[in-house]
Amino acid sequence: MSFWRALLRVTGLTAEAEKQPARTATPSREERAAEKPSGLPVPTPVGASGSDAPAPDAAEGRGPSAPTAGMRASALERTLRSLVELHGTEHPDTITARNNLATKYAQMGRRQAAVQQFELALDEASSVYGDEHPRTEIIRENLAWGLEDAGRPADAAEHWEMLLRERESQFGSADEDTVEARTRLAVCYRRSGRLDPAVAHYERAVEDVAGTAAREELRLGLSAALNMSGRYDEAITQLRMVLAGRRRRLGKGHLQTLTVHHRLGRCYTQAGRANDAVETLSEAYRAAVNSSGDPEVRRLMLRLRRDLAGAFSAAGRRREADALL
Repeated sequence: MSFWRALLRVTGLTAEAEKQPARTATPSREERAAEKPSGLPVPTPVGASGSDAPAPDAAEGRGPSAPTAGMRASALERTLRSLVELHGTEHPDTITARNNLATKYAQMGRRQAAVQQFELALDEASSVYGDEHPRTEIIRENLAWGLEDAGRPADAAEHWEMLLRERESQFGSADEDTVEARTRLAVCYRRSGRLDPAVAHYERAVEDVAGTAAREELRLGLSAALNMSGRYDEAITQLRMVLAGRRRRLGKGHLQTLTVHHRLGRCYTQAGRANDAVETLSEAYRAAVNSSGDPEVRRLMLRLRRDLAGAFSAAGRRREADALL
């Protein structure tokens, strides 16, 4: 456990409890993204225990009914209003309640409402605790995730930049939370078209990250940024490294291996290396055929077949292309 996580546990606001996973897509620590995806656990509001509990069912003899997401959000809204009336907006309990409400909104897909509440909570936390306090950092991270989820990567990048600076100065570049902030910043730069800084941060994160699987995910992000920059040969190098690693760990017929194999073939096509694309996509297609018991692999086979036909056509091998279509 990093010092940052330990400190959050002491404050009662843990990263696990209040961290918003990445957008509606993936999530995981990297692309939770990840590009990490996606509901948020809701911590219990400070000073509001029991306010979100399900009400007893009206029918006699029946147990309590499970509360809906809307019921939970309404309870959190009531809690926040009560705390604002009782303590004002800048009381620690109010700030925590607002963060909890924003988290529930994010779970429900109410992205704009979540961002609005996270922004208010961040302003209040900054005023009360200061920008570098662990509680402020948690809310800032939640806001960054929320902005990503709302399709605002450029705005999210501003907050990841601050988090990266703070974590790097406090804990060093290799700390897991520093690496995560750098990774998310690279993702946001890539998504907002700032490709050169995205590449630079991906490369640094690859150096600092611990763990084979995490490094592979970073290399995939790096390859995407390089590809978007037209640096196809460098992107191919990254994909070949990931492919070799996944073949060793998972086998050549595993879906995750085949997905990278497919990306490598497409990258050869984009680079204008038609013969390499044909060879790579043919090999991937054969491996997929041998693993076609997996329905996900069968779906991937259709894309491989289409792209292989395109590679044959680009290489001037029309007869083989026509046979696949």
